[in-house]
Amino acid sequence: MKVLSVASEVYPLIKTGGLADVAGALPAALASHGVDMRVLLPGYRSVMAKIRQPLRLREFDDLFGASAAILAGKVDGMDWLVLDAPEFFDRDGGPYTDAAGLDHPDNWRRFAALCKAAAEIAEHGLGGWKPDIVHAHDWQAGLVPVYLGQGAAAATPSVMTVHNLAFQGQFGADIFPELGLPQSVFSMEGVEYYGDVSFLKGGLQLASAITTVSPTYAQEIRRPDFGMGLDGLINARAADLHGIVNGIDTKVWDPSGDPLIDTNYSASKLKKRQANRKALAERFGLEDGDGPVFTVISRLTWQKGIDLLTEAADDIVAMGGRIAILGAGDAALEGALLAAAARHRGAIGLVIGYDEPLSHIMQAGGDALLVPSRFEPCGLTQLYGLRYGNVPVVARTGGLADTVIDANEAASAARVATGFQFAPVTTDQLREAVRRAIRAFAEPKVWARLQNQGMKADVSWERSAARYAALYRELLSKQRPTE
Repeated sequence: MKVLSVASEVYPLIKTGGLADVAGALPAALASHGVDMRVLLPGYRSVMAKIRQPLRLREFDDLFGASAAILAGKVDGMDWLVLDAPEFFDRDGGPYTDAAGLDHPDNWRRFAALCKAAAEIAEHGLGGWKPDIVHAHDWQAGLVPVYLGQGAAAATPSVMTVHNLAFQGQFGADIFPELGLPQSVFSMEGVEYYGDVSFLKGGLQLASAITTVSPTYAQEIRRPDFGMGLDGLINARAADLHGIVNGIDTKVWDPSGDPLIDTNYSASKLKKRQANRKALAERFGLEDGDGPVFTVISRLTWQKGIDLLTEAADDIVAMGGRIAILGAGDAALEGALLAAAARHRGAIGLVIGYDEPLSHIMQAGGDALLVPSRFEPCGLTQLYGLRYGNVPVVARTGGLADTVIDANEAASAARVATGFQFAPVTTDQLREAVRRAIRAFAEPKVWARLQNQGMKADVSWERSAARYAALYRELLSKQRPTE
């Protein structure tokens, strides 16, 4: 099967979050299942700098007012397709925001161009390669199924994957005439959403199948409190909804061979992990102590429950814990964490920003990983934590609930527990989960068992890739014959 994957960010070329990790890992994971997946992504300045000797496979004289080309190139042995449109993507700032952190005002046009280019590939092929299926990720690729339905590739099945329903790509109705779509698409059965245009809503409405990145999140988004206004549509399409939990790249994330950490180790050689714990403490200026070091590797936002962490920080320190935090986000939350770090020098360390190598050091050196998210479609951080023996302490929601087994009495007795869950997602419950973790940490054999069980958990892409491949085959078996 030939599958075109369309994403706004893909590791290792460009990354702001978990979407990039998933889009980057899927092609290799699916190869052993008979799937030839190629990824189309925007030609941001940093991406273009990494593509060497690209082939120009298709030219666009006027793609939403800009000249553009689809390039094919290799990076790290992987094949990539890049939409080279300098007017849209060669600019300062990140993939979605400018240097001041504000959304690029033409984001609708930038990502409509990506979607239109993907539909053109599905319709005409590229260099003799033509996809059997198109797989779109998040709102930035939400118009892919919409454009597919308007051309000769209308019978090509499409999959719309929701990594986070909170981001929907909603724009004013005034952009619709410029999208090049028939007026009939501006309707409840298309992209219209309360008088606006929603890229994600269009994809959810018109894709052949919808997937989310965990089974629990697939059920949560059918409820008003998690559905972000789209629960009615999602319930209407429940028969086409699939929850497939994410995996991680176990070659990149492997404590026994990770070049980014101080000392390599494995589940059978946990004592070697102490060198990484020391390196982490030095990096964050943490003093020695008898309690665990809690790590937080996260966007600093309300969704991630960081406000709960700021409220609980003093108590965590009072209980004997220390905290190492890496992340960036809401200015008020950053300020509250900076104030907590100032109050507790030697007990709370904070690095504002995104630092991939440092996140490896934190997973290898932390004792416990705090993930107090109010909602979490899947989460990858806790999977890295399991892999590295950094015991997750997580809210019982979405993929966190699906991937971490709470150390309750029954699970502990059966020796299957891998971490600690808490619900409801409140400061009090976070404190109680931390207290449980600190009590377990005080018993070295109990803690080592939790680490071992987590490190032995299958967090690879193998099972999930098999489910995606099976879904693709199911869609192809239902494919309508072309006229």
